[in-house]
Amino acid sequence: MKFQATADGGTVFAVRVVPRAQKEAIQGEIGDALKVRLCAPPVDGAANAALVAFLAEKAGVPRSRVRIVSGATGRNKRVAIDGIAPAAAEARLLGKP
Repeated sequence: MKFQATADGGTVFAVRVVPRAQKEAIQGEIGDALKVRLCAPPVDGAANAALVAFLAEKAGVPRSRVRIVSGATGRNKRVAIDGIAPAAAEARLLGKP
């Protein structure tokens, strides 16, 4: 898993989204991406909105700090979280000490 620092002090990382799941959860890693299961369908941006809300809650930041940098129309995305260091983002999202 590669959490990378951004120029403004945030973190960017890859996400693989699995829409229409039974429950929302971070399932682990798939290659260099974080595998995230979402209940929302991939229609009209519902899965993207659910992803932003889910990651914001897990990272403990407002939704306005989470944004999809690329891949908004596919399952593979690059997500940025502003105002949180890569080590802190990894610990919060993956539950690592």
